[in-house]
Amino acid sequence: MRSTLAVFGLALILTACVRREEVVGPDTIPPGPPRGITTISLDNAVQLDWLANTEPDIAGYRVWVSNAYDGVYNEIGVVGGTQFVDNGAINGSTYYYAVSAYDFAGNESDLSHDVVYDTPRPEGYNVQAYDVVAFPNQSGYDFSTYTIGPYDDQFTDVYVEFFTGLPYLRVWNDTDIQDMGYTRDLDEISVAPADGWTASRTCEAIIGHTYVVWTNDDHYAKMRVVQVGANYIRFDWAYQTDLANPELKRVPSVDGKRPLMKRVPIQ
Repeated sequence: MRSTLAVFGLALILTACVRREEVVGPDTIPPGPPRGITTISLDNAVQLDWLANTEPDIAGYRVWVSNAYDGVYNEIGVVGGTQFVDNGAINGSTYYYAVSAYDFAGNESDLSHDVVYDTPRPEGYNVQAYDVVAFPNQSGYDFSTYTIGPYDDQFTDVYVEFFTGLPYLRVWNDTDIQDMGYTRDLDEISVAPADGWTASRTCEAIIGHTYVVWTNDDHYAKMRVVQVGANYIRFDWAYQTDLANPELKRVPSVDGKRPLMKRVPIQ
């Protein structure tokens, strides 16, 4: 009697296992589209970061780029983490990005819905400009050519002047400047302000402060003071080559409704 019950119980267990396999079946459910995508404008490059998907079986992400939000998206990379650098970007050109997630079963999500675009721009570090009184030909800076020059050159955007022992950044009447306050690094200021420009067109050059400049030919730039000497200052800078584009670093994502569009995978 006991052996009969044992065999019957084993049959029930095996039947349950078979039924469980039949119910589970292969994984055909794709992950959700990635979210929280942000970009950082670099010099001839764009860095993308996004939030990790919460599904436990995520295998990686594919990164896509287009010249329009609703255009054709070309695959430019595959990564296992949540960061990617597009080293194929060109300064002054605007790129639209999307990210998709895929799992170990090969299921892939829709493209991310966030409106994410970026325009890379040139940047430089530890540029040294001198006091206009002591060195007038080495006191000005032209963002468009990335060069130090005379303070009164027609292409000079900003120049340095020491007054009562303190350094100041000055711009001409057809250019604007604004002190954005202390920043941890140059990238902390993401977009040029719409207003609040300094009426005197003069700002004290303070170590750790970042300044935004609106040039007379409608370009935006920023500079962060990293050192002050007896008759000079050193600064890091970034310049947006795209006309009238206030983007200086990071474009926050905006949740949108991306239409169905064509994807072109890596060949």
